[in-house]
Amino acid sequence: MENVILQPIEVGGQTFKNRIMFPPLTTGYEKNGMISEQDMGFYTRLAKGGVGYIVMGDVAPINSFSPTPKLFDDSQIPAFKALADSVHAYGTKLGIQIFHPEYDVDAINSLFMQKKFDEMRQRLHHDMMFFTDEVSEEMLMAIIDKMCACAVRAQKAGVDVIQIHGDRLNGCLCSTRMNHRTDKFGGSLENRVRFARMLTRAIRKAVPDMVIDYKLSIVTPQRGKGGIDEADAVQFAQWLVEDGVDMFHVAQANHTGNMADTIPPMGVQPYGFFVKIAGDIKKAVNVPVSAVGRIVDADMAARVIESGMADIVAMGRPLLADPDWGTKIAAGKACDIRRCISCNKGCTDAIQNRQFLSCVLNAENGYENTRSIQPAAQKKKIAVLGGGPAGLEAARVAALRGHDVTLFEKTTSLGGQLNIACVPPRKEEMRRATQDLIHAVCNAGVHLCMGQTRTAEQLKDAGFEAVINAVGAHSAAPRIPGIDSVNVADAWKVLAGEQQVYGTVAVIGGGMVGCETAEYLAARGCKVSVIEMMDKIAAGESTTILPTLLENYKTYGVEQYPSHKVKEFRMDAVVCENKDGAEVTIPCDYIVLAMGARSNAFDAAALEAAGIPVYSIGDAAGKAADISNAIRTGYDTACQL
Repeated sequence: MENVILQPIEVGGQTFKNRIMFPPLTTGYEKNGMISEQDMGFYTRLAKGGVGYIVMGDVAPINSFSPTPKLFDDSQIPAFKALADSVHAYGTKLGIQIFHPEYDVDAINSLFMQKKFDEMRQRLHHDMMFFTDEVSEEMLMAIIDKMCACAVRAQKAGVDVIQIHGDRLNGCLCSTRMNHRTDKFGGSLENRVRFARMLTRAIRKAVPDMVIDYKLSIVTPQRGKGGIDEADAVQFAQWLVEDGVDMFHVAQANHTGNMADTIPPMGVQPYGFFVKIAGDIKKAVNVPVSAVGRIVDADMAARVIESGMADIVAMGRPLLADPDWGTKIAAGKACDIRRCISCNKGCTDAIQNRQFLSCVLNAENGYENTRSIQPAAQKKKIAVLGGGPAGLEAARVAALRGHDVTLFEKTTSLGGQLNIACVPPRKEEMRRATQDLIHAVCNAGVHLCMGQTRTAEQLKDAGFEAVINAVGAHSAAPRIPGIDSVNVADAWKVLAGEQQVYGTVAVIGGGMVGCETAEYLAARGCKVSVIEMMDKIAAGESTTILPTLLENYKTYGVEQYPSHKVKEFRMDAVVCENKDGAEVTIPCDYIVLAMGARSNAFDAAALEAAGIPVYSIGDAAGKAADISNAIRTGYDTACQL
């Protein structure tokens, strides 16, 4: 039986080929607001992979300095037309999400052009808090005109759908928390949604033949600020249908200052956390509704539709991890989908840091024009040493290119450090990465030799023509006095269950491993302190995860000691020196080391002497890093062979 998410659906007089939607995400691919080759590669790849409906996020109808796509001038129409034509070639519908920032664009642009940057920042900060209340009716009408002009340009470009952004300025005006106006745009529900309704009617009139999708940003009692209150959402949606809306994209409202509300990392929100709310809207309107929010696999996506909660399933991060949902499901191979782990490292964090969208599990994401797996010109016999993420990815890609690949893993399990990375609180979803990498390696026909190692001499004698060194890293243990004491444990071994600690515990190292180990132990009843030489603890943690981590530290009473250099380990304490040079003694029963990692050694001399190339990847390449580095170096190296 055909999977329900592959069934076509009628929306506003148009037929969408399936129920798979890529929702609006800021990508960072645009160059000065112009659609780039990176955009073309990314969105075309989604269409090729079987996505039925793509929405390009945050398209500005004005020349703001916001790092998003722009469509404010006719000269920009050809680029949008090229994109529309490219995705249409695969039968995919293209939408653009029109938004206006919650600030006076012209005023801030003027200050920017005059290089009055301090004044610009001051004005921007002011506007972000007060623009909703201060913007004049005249300016609001001008904004509607600009949005309508943008919609007309999109129509000329062959775009299929206009999505009205229900967050940002629009959502702020709808919000009981952010709109304090006393005129006809403030106060009652009718007044607060007046702008949104006027905008919708104006766009319906400007582009009568286009589909109008409305991103219904909903403020729940727990989260969100800039949107419609959950209690008013059904009434608002019904009014919008009267005004000409053809479909709704139901999502969590933002503007809280914490992106974990709208793009929640693993373990912070339940799976499908907004599906029930989408269902409430669907029951009240007679137009299609899309649901979004931690829908991570094909069965879950199908269930959303079969349960009657939504007509279309929107997946942002999952389609970054694997754009081929549609083609894999159609081929009966949904089990081959590489599932998102909601880590937010390559996507949300990158955008927050003014970088471009990518995915730690998918080396091709964001690099669609330069990275792809091609058949090898010459088939080789290749050995991969190490079954962590770097080795698994290298083995997968090399085998798909046609090489004869054997992977040697010294332990009896695959996954390497992923097997301990999934242990701390909220991190169990990391297991999906391990499961999917192992599944992909087996699918690709890699020969697995578990519980085995090989020397360079043995590999040479076995006739391997190339060797990929992915032997990983080990936990670092600097020579600090007292480090060999019985009360000193290793964070990796603690997370692996090989060592146990109790009582009062001092975790040495405030990086990600140390911070997560501290939270893990605190949740199990230990009284924990984190000691870090640098001036900041959890510096590498995701901005969407950090608030939850620190909240739990507060709940469990985890003590933090930044800018403390360890001098000595004792049976009952850690002796440190603080930033002022004073000695500080921190009592503890156990000491857990989380002081970084060091690459494991592999003696490649015999191979190099025989002219057999050796490629080091991941943590084995000289400096221990993260899963993103492991996957990227594994992929790139295998593509070179």
